[in-house]
Amino acid sequence: MLCLLTSSLVLAQSPVSGFMKKNNEGSAVLSYSYENYDKVFLVPQEVDGVPVFNEVTNTSISLYGEYGITDNLNVVFNVPYIKSEGQASQATLDNLGFENTREGIQDLSLYIKYNIHSFNFEKSQLNFIGSIGLVTPLSDYEANEGLQSIIAIGNQASSFNALAIAMFKTNSGFFTTGQLGYSFKDSGAPHALLSEVKMGYAASKFYVDGYVANQLSEKDGTDILNEGFTGYFPSTRVNYTRVGLNIFAPLFQGIGIAAGANTYVAGRNLGKSTGFYGGLVYSF
Repeated sequence: MLCLLTSSLVLAQSPVSGFMKKNNEGSAVLSYSYENYDKVFLVPQEVDGVPVFNEVTNTSISLYGEYGITDNLNVVFNVPYIKSEGQASQATLDNLGFENTREGIQDLSLYIKYNIHSFNFEKSQLNFIGSIGLVTPLSDYEANEGLQSIIAIGNQASSFNALAIAMFKTNSGFFTTGQLGYSFKDSGAPHALLSEVKMGYAASKFYVDGYVANQLSEKDGTDILNEGFTGYFPSTRVNYTRVGLNIFAPLFQGIGIAAGANTYVAGRNLGKSTGFYGGLVYSF
């Protein structure tokens, strides 16, 4: 199915889906995403207006790929180019020596996933999948510029991620995926518990899913503008709950289009953003 690609097009959800590519099958996706926010989840409450920058818009172009080394072993990668733009006044920029824009190649995400075991029933299948991945910066973008780093394109930290995935799908096309994992981070960024639940319908001519994704950082992280915060944003305790929707449709042999939307409904130390994306999908 071409449609299995859409679960990894943007950073708003897990980079690893519950679908598996078969031996020598692969896919590549070029996508564009947009998100905007003018409210921030701070501690102890949500606030209107982004500190210093008032409003922030993030856009990105991402290259995503997945390839089946065997029927049960896949490799997944993603590389985004990100532009983050604030709306601070010129007087504020001049006074603080800040800029309204940060952009560049962000991080390489590289995962392998293995289908540990499959249970086949009369009209359905249950798969248990394990995945490990490395996320590491590809450029020397800045993440330690005090409040300027509100619009940093990343946290300039590497992470090692481990995920356990359960995937139940019926022969009629309906499926449910659950993920639970942990992210071990360096550079002072707090480790985090990751989870995601996704439900949808996958067929040869159409795909749709809805999901809820969560991150819960360890308590040794700091809170922006609170006691213990030194201006080093990678050390902040980032929690979130976000919901999203993905759709996919093939155009002709091997080519399809995907689109989706997501929004944060709860969080800690991050923008209350809503985002959209579109992508061109090639499968072989």
